[in-house]
Amino acid sequence: MNILISNQSELPIYAQIKEQIKEQILNGQIEEGKVLPSIRKLAKEIGVSVITTTRAYNDLEEEGYITSIQGKGSVVLSKNNEFLKEQYLIRIEGGMTTAVETAKRINMSEEELGRLLQRIWNE
Repeated sequence: MNILISNQSELPIYAQIKEQIKEQILNGQIEEGKVLPSIRKLAKEIGVSVITTTRAYNDLEEEGYITSIQGKGSVVLSKNNEFLKEQYLIRIEGGMTTAVETAKRINMSEEELGRLLQRIWNE
């Protein structure tokens, strides 16, 4: 797990941690079922307080990305989790919206865009 804290960021440190872990879960860098570092270990690794990492983990749990298991720690939830599916759908829709807007700018037809999507899907 790679977490980089920026003092220039407008986001509070706990939010930077949360967003980076969330992004790594969504893009598959942190796989489902993986046990995250303990709150104390992560705090030590990135040089922040335990309170800060606790807030990030609590937020991730409230948002449905991780769960705490007694004696095991914080575990990444399955991608079959309805909340995570919704997050993936939001990302897909955003990417597709960008693709459609770009295609329209260059006067690409819907059929051409469909063929491009099909080619990418099959690669």
